[in-house]
Amino acid sequence: MKPERKGELFIFSALFLWGFFPIITVLTYGTLPSLISLGYSTLISAVFFAIVMSVRKRWRELADPLLWKYCLGIALFIGVLYYGFFFFGLSKTTSGNASIISSAELLTSFIFFNIWKKEFFSTDHIIGALCMIAGTVIILVPNYSGVHAGDFLVLLSVCFPPIGNYFQQKARNIASSESIMFLRSLFSMPVIFLFAYLFGMHASSAAVYKSLGYLLASGIVLFGFSKILWIEAIHRISVTKANALSALGLLLTLVLAWIILHQAPTVWQISALVPLFIGTLFLTNNLSFKKKS
Repeated sequence: MKPERKGELFIFSALFLWGFFPIITVLTYGTLPSLISLGYSTLISAVFFAIVMSVRKRWRELADPLLWKYCLGIALFIGVLYYGFFFFGLSKTTSGNASIISSAELLTSFIFFNIWKKEFFSTDHIIGALCMIAGTVIILVPNYSGVHAGDFLVLLSVCFPPIGNYFQQKARNIASSESIMFLRSLFSMPVIFLFAYLFGMHASSAAVYKSLGYLLASGIVLFGFSKILWIEAIHRISVTKANALSALGLLLTLVLAWIILHQAPTVWQISALVPLFIGTLFLTNNLSFKKKS
């Protein structure tokens, strides 16, 4: 299998796992503040990656100081700046607005990787990315509720993941995904708990125990396996393409909500299938304006 196809497969697998995240949240989560949940999920993921590293004998990779440098950058730009501004902005705006604005990460990734870093992105892929943006907007716009102060903080937050993903690509060239995620989790966890403290978020041990099943699923599956899949994906395909394909996660969540929670999709959401499907075909090279010889 070609590396690009492997990258696409990794992205689709990661999307499948993340598609369950809102569903798990609705079904089992409600006793912990968001940052507390994120902190414990990150702690569990750090333990998970430590176990994986022990089984696969990866600890020697941590001897490379360049890996620590890259992982500090990953933790800073994704674990601290992105999550910090996003969650602080979310406290001052609606979740619908935050979802719409956070889709601008595709634009910031395109500017960083394809304009500044001069990475090649074909015309077909640009068209595919635009279709994915259109599908995302169609799904989310009905939830838009006007401009809020937090909207600008959420918009600021999406400026940081491209830099973090750049460091993840660099780190993956010298170490395994589990080593990268172990250090990222280790560096991010105390800062997340610090943010939770500064925002006045607290939780009792009883509340943590009550949500333990959710936290284990989140830490091991969502912040564990899915993050490995993401790193392996952007090791083989561009971050811009990976972000564009990630728009399918919204569609998967809608389908799962329909099946599990019996929340039927709206006409707007169903109509988004067209641009999302077309965009996926362009991004996976199954549809092209170029004439085949």
